[in-house]
Order: sequence, then C-alpha cells, then structure tokens
Amino acid sequence: MTDARETRIHPSAVVEDGAVLGAGVEIGPFCHVGPQAVLGDGVRLLSHVAVAGRTTIGPRTRIYPFASIGHPPQDLKYRGEDSTLTIGADCQIREGVTMNPGTAGGGLATVVGDSCAFLANSHVGHDCRVGNHVVFSNNVMLAGHCQVGDYAILGGGAAVIQFARVGPHSFVGGLSGLENDLIPYGMAVGNRAYLSGLNIIGLQRRGFSREDIHALRRAYRLLFALEGTLMERVEDVAAEFDQHPIVQEILAFIREGGKRSVCTPREAPGAA
Repeated sequence: MTDARETRIHPSAVVEDGAVLGAGVEIGPFCHVGPQAVLGDGVRLLSHVAVAGRTTIGPRTRIYPFASIGHPPQDLKYRGEDSTLTIGADCQIREGVTMNPGTAGGGLATVVGDSCAFLANSHVGHDCRVGNHVVFSNNVMLAGHCQVGDYAILGGGAAVIQFARVGPHSFVGGLSGLENDLIPYGMAVGNRAYLSGLNIIGLQRRGFSREDIHALRRAYRLLFALEGTLMERVEDVAAEFDQHPIVQEILAFIREGGKRSVCTPREAPGAA
C-alpha cells in the first residue's frame, strides 16, 4: 500500500537539485521544478507544469498542465534581481495560467493567498497582491502592482490596469476593462468598466445579513449621489454610518487610495 505522504515524481519530470519538496508532493509527467522552488505538503503538479525562480507553493495546491509559475516578470525594467512569488494553500491553478514574481520597483514580491481558483489562461502580473478565496475566470488579465481583496471574483476575459485595487467581495464582469479602483462589495461591468451596483448575490451567498445589505445599499446611494465631491460624500457617509463596519470598510478603501480614481456609476459625477 502506498504511503499517502510519499513524494512521487514521474520519471519524465525534472526536479533540479536544491528544490524543496514537502511530504506527499506529486510531480507528474514532463514537469520542471527549478532549484529555488519550495513545494508544500501535498502539492500536485499534474503534468507539463514549469515552476521557476524563488517560488513557494503552499500545501495542497494543485497546478494543471502548461502553467508557467515563477518565470521572470514581463517588465522591460526587470534586470534579474532576486524576487519572489508566494502562492498560498489549497489553490487551484488551471491550464495555461501564468504567474510572475516581483520586481525592484514593486517590493520584489508577488503574493497570492489561500483557497484561490485561477481558471485557464489567466495571468497574475508582477508585484501583485491577491487575497484569499479569490476567483479568476478564464483569460483574466491582472497587470503589475495590482491588489485584489478577499473573495473578489473576476469574470472571463476581464482586464485590470496596473496599480488598480479591486476591493474585497467585489465582482468584475466578463470582458470588462477596469482602469479605476473598485470599491469593496462593488460590481463593475463594461469597457471601460463602470460601477453597476453592489455585488448583492455574492453578499447573500456569503451569509451577510439583510440588515448589512440594507445598510450597504443606503450608504451606496449616498456615496454616489450627485451633490458635492466624492470626498465630501465620504465624510457625510462616515458620520451617518459610524456604527457600520462594512460601510466603514468601503470608506477606508477610498481614503487609502489617495488621489487614485474610483470606479463610479455612469450617472454619477467624477471621483474628484
């Protein structure tokens, strides 16, 4: 009987000296694992997976054929500096996915959280920070230096511009081009993407109460009203909803962005 914690490497795979493999790792046919890679317990590379650079993959993460993980970033300023890619536990990385490590201009690190799903041919650019329980549908393109919060979902073919922030529990519709920050719990659609409302379905699926959703709806209407500037409305909403941590999370997100533009509804004024 085979020990479930036994490391298994297919004869056609190449695992270079120096690579660190945890218990129960499985490396399938025609995979290549570089000398600085670290694979946690129970990681599975199904076949034709290439893991390069200073890449760390968390326990039980599964990577499917033709994924390219940890190869040099697609940044013309990159000069070979030591940088890292860290992927959390229990992720699914499907066929053809690409993930790049960081650069000197972005802190030398790309970080992906736990329990994420990256569907076929999606891309995580250099110096990105992706939270936990995030879903990238097929062909999602995340440019460098982006931040994606916990439980965010990006629909198929969505593209996110460099340095953009996608808030927790938000949703980006398929084929959308997001060039501004998307607030937590928000929904963005279109090219260029605009804020189409709150991610109500996602909130309901994750067990948010009716009272929380009702408060978010009222705060949303006030926050994107026509009167005053966005920052004036932020302060008004902050005062009215000072006992609502979910609303305060949205306000903190906007404040932290400084002068960055925020994705707004089509009928709303600009984010001045």
